[in-house]
Amino acid sequence: MRKSRVLLAGAAAVALALSACSTDDPDDAADPGDDVAAEADADAGDDEPDDDAGDGDADDAGDDDQREDDDWFVRADYERQLAQRDIEPEGPADQPWLQAIDPDWTDTSEFAAETGDNTLCFSNASVSNPWRVTGWITMQQQVEVYQDSGDIGEFRVSDAADDDNQQISDIQTFIDAGDCDALIISPSTTATLTPAVQAACDSGVPVIVFDRGVNTDCMVTFIHPIGGYAYGADAAEFLVDNLEPGASVLALRILPGVDVLEHRWAAAQEIFGASELNVLGFEFTGGDGAQIKDQVTQYLQRGNVDGIWMDAGDGSVAAIEAFEDTGNDYPVIAGEDELSFMRKWQETGLTAVAPVYSNFQWRTPVEAAVKIWNGEEVPSEWVLPQEPITEADRDEFLDRNADMPSLHYAKFGGEDLPGFPDVWQDR
Repeated sequence: MRKSRVLLAGAAAVALALSACSTDDPDDAADPGDDVAAEADADAGDDEPDDDAGDGDADDAGDDDQREDDDWFVRADYERQLAQRDIEPEGPADQPWLQAIDPDWTDTSEFAAETGDNTLCFSNASVSNPWRVTGWITMQQQVEVYQDSGDIGEFRVSDAADDDNQQISDIQTFIDAGDCDALIISPSTTATLTPAVQAACDSGVPVIVFDRGVNTDCMVTFIHPIGGYAYGADAAEFLVDNLEPGASVLALRILPGVDVLEHRWAAAQEIFGASELNVLGFEFTGGDGAQIKDQVTQYLQRGNVDGIWMDAGDGSVAAIEAFEDTGNDYPVIAGEDELSFMRKWQETGLTAVAPVYSNFQWRTPVEAAVKIWNGEEVPSEWVLPQEPITEADRDEFLDRNADMPSLHYAKFGGEDLPGFPDVWQDR
């Protein structure tokens, strides 16, 4: 991309100092600490499924007191997100990345720029999974559109490779440089990145947070689809509606400590707890296909698995292959709008749904930055539409993306960008 570069790591001392800062809520600060990846790897690598984690989860799911005490479950947010699924968004029908659900508009006139050619900075958590790769390509294409129009000059990018301390250092380096006209941040984890985001806001640069949240509202806008509760509920409700009472469900999770993922599981617990389904347990997979296949196989060796719930579906094909390899009937499964899953779904005719965490959201922060420089209002919380793909519209999305690679996401929203389809095909 023209005028873009990757920022190198900043000073380790800055990272350590910022990572030691506390959030407004000490409990939140302690939850998703610096050992998130290690914890996920440890859980994913167990030789046997964790009976205690699974049994306890099934019992606790319907306990209102326990649910209310869950650090990651806020009932008001849960109910709001489920209700937002039925609200018609404002904005152009053919540009969902510019739509907003029930927006509360913020005046940005203090950040209006007199000239174009502004420097846009972006601190990215990572491009460590296909969803993020798809989105990152889309963001770059949107930036190029505004570079051609003269609204964006240099595009500076850092990639933390899922390392909290690295991202804290990256953000501080952007702050110290002092020449970002806007700073986009996609946080690695929630509580640990909060002080760094707050420091960016305090520097005076307009901050745009998207995808994953933090425990501050200092940013000009926080951009995200409806959220993890809605995603988890879409998947759990589908399993409840398509499985017989008493059927068994296995939950597969990526890692702990990321708000959107924790909210997905919290919503599923709430819905499963009110159902007659038997939750066998949950397993952290690290998003690794081999781990997913191995863990599902272990559960199948112990008995029936009728349904699979996933907090992210990019490994869903591996889960399905475990049933094929062991000669078991296909499960009812909630995957995601990654094409590998959708094509497997079409090929096998299994009972499935593709929850969506709208990948087109990667365009919205760039649009927001330009609006802020123009002094235009933006939503303080920019909630984008998030609608799952069902069997009724699956083939339409597959036809639309027929020439795209398997790791591409159907609802990426970049068909009108100048690099379509080549840059996504060449990933």
